[in-house]
Amino acid sequence: MSLLEVKNLKKYFPIKKGILSRTIGQVRAVDGVSFTLKRGETLGLVGESGCGKTTVGRSILRLIEPTAGQITFKNQNLLKLEREELRKIRASLQIIFQDPFSSLDPRMNVGQIIAEPIRNHLKVSGNEIRNRVAYLMERVGLHPEHIRRYPHEFSGGQRQRIGIARALALNPLVIICDEPVSALDVSIQAQVINLLAQLQEEMNLSYLFIAHDLSVVEHISDRVAVMYLGRIVELATDKELYQNPLHPYSQALLSAVPIPDPDVQKKKIVLQGDVPSPIDPPSGCSFHTRCPQCIAQCSREEPTLQDMGGGHWAACHLIKG
Repeated sequence: MSLLEVKNLKKYFPIKKGILSRTIGQVRAVDGVSFTLKRGETLGLVGESGCGKTTVGRSILRLIEPTAGQITFKNQNLLKLEREELRKIRASLQIIFQDPFSSLDPRMNVGQIIAEPIRNHLKVSGNEIRNRVAYLMERVGLHPEHIRRYPHEFSGGQRQRIGIARALALNPLVIICDEPVSALDVSIQAQVINLLAQLQEEMNLSYLFIAHDLSVVEHISDRVAVMYLGRIVELATDKELYQNPLHPYSQALLSAVPIPDPDVQKKKIVLQGDVPSPIDPPSGCSFHTRCPQCIAQCSREEPTLQDMGGGHWAACHLIKG
């Protein structure tokens, strides 16, 4: 049974113009995304910058309000919850932000940052809070004696560990990881990824892991969803997707992943043209303007996400299930 289920999620941002701020168009950031997330599972969400990955994550938490769709968590539709009901359930849904610099309040020390969600959601004594903060700092690889230091006194990797400790403060079930390692050095990325994997195993956490680095996603994910222009075009287990990508866009993305072996020659698929504007997406398949295998049907009909066998889903007219 799924812990989190997203159905036909949409988020359109209005474009306003003039003195009266009339709406003259919409940016279709997320345009009908559906997926499930099981307990203890990691679902990787990948795609080019601007495809709507982060908007999906923030819409699930209602940090931005979705335009349409359904988000079900533990049999509750999050979009129908009132403010106080949503506040209670948010203890189980947390986020790790991409930027470890701007996501931490520079006026608060580390102890205050990690303790803030505990004070807001739990009725516990000050001593219990201090013990919990010290435990969380130790758990993510920080020294508890640094509890009174401020964010500017830490490195980028240490700041991201502070963000992870804050996300763990209320014992969540689901964590949205919004490109949590993209701002870090490669050596630090590996440490943070291994930490997230270890925490998941010990605490049975579920991750929605948003990233554009496909090699990182392969390392941590159980399943991977590929997004293009606000829609999921392919969804499969990590091994299946990386060994047998079906959608032409997925094939192009994976062809760009470098192989650390100079003797292995890899043919790259170079896509022509630019990503279309989400204000005025192409008719039919949104990828047809750049697809090297495009046929006439692609410009007329929008493909639906279909099961191609073995839980491998793809949205392409060229693929037959």
